Amino acid sequence: MDFSFSPEQQELATMVRSLLERRADSRAVRAAMSSDLGHDEILWQTLCEQIGVSALAIPEEYGGAGFTLLEPLIVLEELGRSLAPSPLLSTLVVTEALLAGADEDAQARLLPRIAAGEVAAIALGDGPVLDGDTATVLVAITEAGLVEVDPASATRTWAASMDQTIRLAHVDLTGATTTVIGSAAPALDRARLVGAVGTAALQAGLAARALVMTVAYSKDRAQFGRPIGSFQALKHRMADMLVLLEMSRSASWAASYAVSSGADNAERLTHVAKSYCSEAMARIAGETVQLHGGIAITWEHDAHLVLKRAHALGQLFGQAHEHRALLEL
Repeated sequence: MDFSFSPEQQELATMVRSLLERRADSRAVRAAMSSDLGHDEILWQTLCEQIGVSALAIPEEYGGAGFTLLEPLIVLEELGRSLAPSPLLSTLVVTEALLAGADEDAQARLLPRIAAGEVAAIALGDGPVLDGDTATVLVAITEAGLVEVDPASATRTWAASMDQTIRLAHVDLTGATTTVIGSAAPALDRARLVGAVGTAALQAGLAARALVMTVAYSKDRAQFGRPIGSFQALKHRMADMLVLLEMSRSASWAASYAVSSGADNAERLTHVAKSYCSEAMARIAGETVQLHGGIAITWEHDAHLVLKRAHALGQLFGQAHEHRALLEL
C-alpha cells in the first residue's frame, strides 16, 4: 500500500505537536495524571476548540469537521509521543461505533455533543472501560443492542492501573437507565477495529518519544571520559530501536489508512499493526530503561512512564498474540 500524508494532514500533526510541546511537558503530564479527571481538562478543551480533534471524524451535518478517520489517528500518534493523558481514543471509538450502529436520531443527538468536546466512553463487555468514570456520553454493547446509558444512573468506579496516564473504570449497568439506539454487532466490530488501530497509533508515537529520549541521554551521559552514545555496542542497540520504530510506524500508518478508507484488507492490517506495535514497543521500552541506567527507575524521570504505557497499550484492545491468532496465514 503506497500513500503519503497530504500537506493538510502534515500541518495537523505539526500543530498538535507544537501545542503539546508547550502544554504537555513532564510536569504537566504528571499533574494531569494525578488529577480528578485523569487528564488536563484545559488542554483537552484547547485541542477541541482550537484544533477540533473531537470533531475531525464527525460528519458536518452533526457539527463535525467532515474529515476521515485518518486525521484523528494522526493526532493520536502525536498524543502518544507526548505521553499526555487524553480521552481522545475513547471518544473516537464511541464516535465510530455510533456512526456504524446507531440510528439517525441517536447520531443527531449524541454526535454534536462529542464534536463539541464532551468525553465519550463505551462499555464493550465486563472489563474496564476507557474513561468510563469521567465520560458524559456513555454507551454500551448489551444483549439488547447498542444502548445509550444515563451516566448518573450507572455505578462507575475508577480502576487503578499500572499506567497512570490511561484512565480506566469499572462500569456497572445494574439498574442503570438505558435506551436502545441501534445494532450491537456493527457497533462492536467498528469499536474493536478503531480501538486497535488507534492504540497502534499511540504506540507508534510512544516509540518515537522513547528513541528521542534515549538518544539524547546517550549524548549527555559520559562514561570513561566520553559520551556513552559513542560506544559501538550502544549505537547498535539504538539502531535496532530505530528499526523497530520505523516498522511500527509503517504498520500503524498502513492500518490507519486502510481502516479510514474502508479497504478490503483493513481488518488484517489492523491485526498486524496492533500485534507488531505491541511487541516492538515492549522491546523499545525495555531498551529505554536499560540504556538510561539507574535514573530510569526513579519517579522523577519519564522512562518509567514510557515503560508503564508500553505495557498498558499492549493490553488495550487486544494483546499481540490475540491479534496474531486472527490472521490467516
